[in-house]
Amino acid sequence: MNSTNLLKRRWFLIPLGIIIYICLGTVYSWSVFRKPLENILQISAFQSGLPYMLFLFFFALFMALSGKYVSKYPRLIIFIGGLIVGLGWILSGFFRDIKIIAITYGIIAGSGVGIVYGVPITVISKWFPDKRGLAMGLVISGFGLSPLITAPLARYLIELYGPFETFKILGLIFLILLSLLSLAFKLPPLDFSVGALKTTKRKILAELNTREMLKSSKFYGLWLCYTLGTLIGLMIIGITSPVGEEIVGLDPKFTASLVSFFAIFNAVGRPLFGWITDRIFPRKASIVSYLLAMLASLLMISTGGSNLGVYIISFSLFWLILGSWLAIAPASTIILFGERNYGQNYGIVFTAYGVGAILGGTISGILRDLLGSYFYVFYVIIGLSIVGILITLALLKEN
Repeated sequence: MNSTNLLKRRWFLIPLGIIIYICLGTVYSWSVFRKPLENILQISAFQSGLPYMLFLFFFALFMALSGKYVSKYPRLIIFIGGLIVGLGWILSGFFRDIKIIAITYGIIAGSGVGIVYGVPITVISKWFPDKRGLAMGLVISGFGLSPLITAPLARYLIELYGPFETFKILGLIFLILLSLLSLAFKLPPLDFSVGALKTTKRKILAELNTREMLKSSKFYGLWLCYTLGTLIGLMIIGITSPVGEEIVGLDPKFTASLVSFFAIFNAVGRPLFGWITDRIFPRKASIVSYLLAMLASLLMISTGGSNLGVYIISFSLFWLILGSWLAIAPASTIILFGERNYGQNYGIVFTAYGVGAILGGTISGILRDLLGSYFYVFYVIIGLSIVGILITLALLKEN
């Protein structure tokens, strides 16, 4: 096939990649499952958060472990990972024990997502050397936009069939879609060219390999800030529906529709803060993110959490913040440690995402069980944001 046809056909990978990430990003709709599972299984808020926490932890772990293979066997990795994702969801529908669901959904499905996650953006980056940022940004937005589609779909299926049958239905859909879509993600031929490339040199402070990066205080500053940022964002995403229903007093259907709305801000946060980080560097971008988290928490506290308008504004900001860190961290990795070893370096940095998921789910669940409400989470977020700003100022230096 000649270069002209390849240049045209490469654009088909964008919508296909978005569909893959929509399937993978269904974890952001977990809050829709929590109340039904708590009612049916008679479990605590902490227990209902376990599958979510483990999913995100194993997602981060297996993304780091599979990183070195994504460029070698992209189609095979998506196919295998897709089978694991579908299997984890389907198995979750056969057990009415939250401990087993934590294994099937959290460990199995989460690992599958981690295996698949890095492949589409790696393949896309090879096909679009001339528009790498645009193409990767468009594709990865599917992960953040996923709840826009999957939250109302899951709510509808739960009302019709219950949460366990919904696990099976969604798992089968994901298994089929990911298996079929894997066939499209082939690397371009070695002689593939898009003509003269117009590139601009990104601001890079150093070129470090992974061993050198781990000796740098900047790495620990970025890792800790990323942990706190994802802790805040993932903790809030996991309790979005329960807060809407328990504190604001909303109907479950309306809450599910709001989750879809909030997903837009999660998606927007990625390109927005990627642009901000390039312009004002990681240190200032991190501080902006933490200040937004404090503002959102103060708004909820000042109204007692029961005002619908404040709930919408605050949670829009919270979802934006999670999206922001999924842009700040990779952009900062390049700026602080260089492009040459980016894949391996960011795989290490991304482990902060998994740690943030475990801590966030643990903290919110314990607060709900001990104090009887998720309202106290907002006080914790203010404290975490202050700590994040102090770490940023102390360790995330740009000299």
